[in-house]
Amino acid sequence: MSARPPGAFTAGFAWPAPAKLNLFLHVTGRRADGYHELQTLFQFLDLADRLYFVPRGDGVIRRLDGPAEVHEADDLAVRAAHAIQRASGCNLGADIRIDKRIPIGAGLGGGSSDAATTLVALNRLWNLGLTTDELAQLGLHLGADVPVFVRGHAAWAEGVGERLSRMTPREPWYLVLVPPVAVSTAAIFGAAELRRDCPRITPADYAAGATINVCEPVTTARHPEVAEALRWLKRHGPARMSGTGAAVFLACDTRAQAEAIARAGDAPGRCFVVRGRNRSPLLDAAAR
Repeated sequence: MSARPPGAFTAGFAWPAPAKLNLFLHVTGRRADGYHELQTLFQFLDLADRLYFVPRGDGVIRRLDGPAEVHEADDLAVRAAHAIQRASGCNLGADIRIDKRIPIGAGLGGGSSDAATTLVALNRLWNLGLTTDELAQLGLHLGADVPVFVRGHAAWAEGVGERLSRMTPREPWYLVLVPPVAVSTAAIFGAAELRRDCPRITPADYAAGATINVCEPVTTARHPEVAEALRWLKRHGPARMSGTGAAVFLACDTRAQAEAIARAGDAPGRCFVVRGRNRSPLLDAAAR
């Protein structure tokens, strides 16, 4: 098995790994294996990490650059590379560089997105020919959010996040506020006080506004920085937390509106003005 010949994919080619928002998040139950049954709506953002890959002929996988806060062996991109290597029996390796732009521990899916981009990129660069379904199944073992990034479309998600139905919510401008704290997803989902009996809803219920983020009260009680950020953003409209936090977001009608709020100057964290996207840029990169 040989690597894809040089062409569009060179050492300088940036593979995008976009952030996401959970536009709502319900927990409808807990399975015997400890995993939670969820309902959520994923939408991508035009904020993205950039990943660079150079195939190797010796089977070695190395992360040459990446987030200092994450040990190389724990990095989901590195774990994804090893997973697709094992699953395919490929004898190639890769040098991986990650230009990290999505805040870590913010509930924006950066690690899961990096993993998905790695699966899609190495499938192409190593000429493996795995289907999208096969890549999504590989990704599910890395994290519940990985399949939606592999498939690359905004989606209504159920189960542990693997049952996806394509959706086309409106694509507003968002002001995303990230307070200076990292939130552990495992800790929030493991909290005894987390509500796990949300009634199941339909997309029509979502459109009518019958949704919450069930993790908000748990995260804000444990992390005052998130509570402060949410209070600040709610002064400007119906803000909500993404995933298990720490990021909170507000949909705006225009970019100018989002930028005006961001310029208020007293935001308790880092502000991003970004556009919601229903199609991931990873799809276009993979089609080159």
